Amino acid sequence: MGIHYDYKSTRGEKALKKEAKKKARLEQRRAKKLKDNPISKKDEKMHDIDKPITLEDLTNPDKS
Repeated sequence: MGIHYDYKSTRGEKALKKEAKKKARLEQRRAKKLKDNPISKKDEKMHDIDKPITLEDLTNPDKS
């Protein structure tokens, strides 16, 4: 009977521990994913609105 009595009295505490453990694992996965594959957010320059877009603008990868 001791097990059943203990279960209800510690149910909330166990749930909080389980949730904290789950969040810790999730954060570790996110950190590992970012470390392995960093998302580079470059500041891409927008094309000048007043200038017409040419074929050279679309096809030349080296042009900045």
